[in-house]
Amino acid sequence: MNHLPLQGLFYFYVAAEAGSFKLAAERLFITPAAMSQQIRQLEEKLDIKLFERHHREVRLTEAGRQLLPYVQTSFNALQDGVNLLGQDPDPTKLAISTLPSFAQQWLVPRLGNFSKVAPDLTILTMPLDRLVDFRVDPIDLCIRFGLGNYQGLQSELLMKDRLYPVCHPLYLESHPISTLSDVTQYDLIEDARPDMNWHYWLDLAGVKKSAIKPSLSYTGVHLVLEGALAVQGIALVRHSVAAKYIKQGLLVQIGNVEVESTFHYFLCAPEPFYKRDKVQRFVRWIKAEAEQFLNDHPMPEGNRLVYSEIKPTKGC
Repeated sequence: MNHLPLQGLFYFYVAAEAGSFKLAAERLFITPAAMSQQIRQLEEKLDIKLFERHHREVRLTEAGRQLLPYVQTSFNALQDGVNLLGQDPDPTKLAISTLPSFAQQWLVPRLGNFSKVAPDLTILTMPLDRLVDFRVDPIDLCIRFGLGNYQGLQSELLMKDRLYPVCHPLYLESHPISTLSDVTQYDLIEDARPDMNWHYWLDLAGVKKSAIKPSLSYTGVHLVLEGALAVQGIALVRHSVAAKYIKQGLLVQIGNVEVESTFHYFLCAPEPFYKRDKVQRFVRWIKAEAEQFLNDHPMPEGNRLVYSEIKPTKGC
């Protein structure tokens, strides 16, 4: 073997972690056929089979399992070295990853303002539910919703969020609500994520309740919002993604008790990435936007309740 097939080994590394040629191809922005071809060429070069192919997944062979930790260590070390240099592979493109709900409801409607102050930059927004792997994903900065403790990354607080119940005006017309206790009698919509919990919220709000069971449970606040907009019931929502619907009259906030979320929005990236000029410009801009948003939508006086019973998790 004259030289190491670095490209094939890198594709092997990504495919092994993804457990799927299709998912690996999506992460590298190539076609599944191109991914499969690279792996096949690597196997021919090494004269050994690295994957067992199945219908919707691939599994490492014994040889693949033996090789993987060495490949992981090597590419992680290379990435650490590159990160220390802080070099920007494309100074004219800013790639941002965040949750689909935050991208759709909060970030994208404001990005036009950033384009005006940074016309020299092409902005790529990648809505992802999964956490970004900066060793593989071509991302400059990510915005996550959690506790800010992301291993190997520098996290900076962007803004806090709060939770409260909302429903469609038509639902309110047919389901009279005079006190917060009344909501327990009707259809409750809940996000399956850990801090979007009706039981905790009602306890903190001081609402006496019998046993309640949400009628509908979705994974993702954007789906919870869609349920409320479809007049399905009363939804527990995050202010950051619900505020515009309330302003437009499409949703109605019930009561004025709001609970501060356990999780907050954080800007996250390897420490050297913050030295990039385009990242510094974006960080200054988005922090100003977040501050303006919070100033425009202050929490009702005397109703700043904070979750204390939820066990911390990694967030999202």
